[in-house]
Amino acid sequence: MKRIMIAALAIFLAAGAQAAEVSRIVVGFPPGQATDIIARLIAERIAPILGETFIVENRPGQGGSIALAALANTQGDGRTMVLAPLASMVANPHLYKSVGYDTLKDFAPVALICDLPMLLVVNPSLPVKTVPELIAYAKAHPDKFVYASSGNGTLSHLGMEDFKRRAGITMLHVPYRGSAPAMTDLMAGVVNSAIDTVAVTQPFIQSGGLRLIASGYSQRVPAFPDTPTLAEQGFPGFGLAAWLGFVVPAATPRDRVEALSAAIIKVVQSDGIGEKFATLGVIPRTAGPEGFGAFIKSEYSRWGEIVKATGARVD
Repeated sequence: MKRIMIAALAIFLAAGAQAAEVSRIVVGFPPGQATDIIARLIAERIAPILGETFIVENRPGQGGSIALAALANTQGDGRTMVLAPLASMVANPHLYKSVGYDTLKDFAPVALICDLPMLLVVNPSLPVKTVPELIAYAKAHPDKFVYASSGNGTLSHLGMEDFKRRAGITMLHVPYRGSAPAMTDLMAGVVNSAIDTVAVTQPFIQSGGLRLIASGYSQRVPAFPDTPTLAEQGFPGFGLAAWLGFVVPAATPRDRVEALSAAIIKVVQSDGIGEKFATLGVIPRTAGPEGFGAFIKSEYSRWGEIVKATGARVD
């Protein structure tokens, strides 16, 4: 009987040890959005590599910043990661009075994993097919050119403001609560232009509901290889993509950061993941802790300058 009890206790302790190996990937957006889908793809595939169970937890709000603020106050044991987008990492700290974290001090970069390219689209009734034509139309009709965004401070807002500033044109901004209602009003002609991701715009472009004017990305996107970039149409150096990358608390042990990074990059570079990313309009792009860290610093400075130049603010 004593042996049975000892064996049972051993099994119980082993089960407890396994339960302690559960790790979390926190996403700052609701289930079903691209960031959430990508997080679940990664979680499923890194679990067997690391011998752990990964669960995805959704903590939406403030453009992803609520999730990062929570991570900044999480124990640095490497059991909690955030799949963070450009907005919450390098734009929101310049837009909001307070986000509850310091991007450059509170987090250890783990891995950059992908880009979500942005596309410039218009309502088909607008008599423009190229960026120069769009600019000429906007200058001729400064009171009629209205663009939609998925919300104040989002990349679709800041990206269009940056384009507007560079082009020297006047455009009225109408923010929506998400991309879906923005696209609905764009197709209805309530507004006449927008910049948003491939995943959001592609179905409407293919159906004829929207006209594609340019790729806002640094290169032509695979889904529309014949469409020139903004850089090709008079805006050299313009590159707009909602990149995603994993971060952990700054106090996380270095060996844990390296292990997570290696597993994530292995998955992103594995056979088949590119096809799954392509269905979401996502382009794989990997960098480890050092490369991602340098990239974050560069992007933090870049978007700080864009926010300052455009005068964008979110209360």
